[in-house]
Amino acid sequence: MREAAKLRRDLKRTVKAAFGLGQDAAIAERHYKVLLAQESLRLHGEGMPVGLIDKVIYGVESVADARMERDIAEARYKACQEAINSLKIQLRMIDNQIDREWHSDL
Repeated sequence: MREAAKLRRDLKRTVKAAFGLGQDAAIAERHYKVLLAQESLRLHGEGMPVGLIDKVIYGVESVADARMERDIAEARYKACQEAINSLKIQLRMIDNQIDREWHSDL
């Protein structure tokens, strides 16, 4: 029972963390998209052909950095989601074990 209580506390804490990490991922995505648009417009304004912008834009250091930060934030959020799933499975296993032990005496 203590193990289940600890897992429930961990699950609650991890769900709260997921909310913050989800916000971080959304903010990083917004930053990346805005920067991508700004840099695209800048390159177009400097006379770069539109067909080349989509090839060159991802090599612009600020865009590459923003993309990396977005990917890191997304990976953290997904890792947290996996931790939540793992905790839920562990809780389900304990609940099933308790249920089996409770009904085995009947």
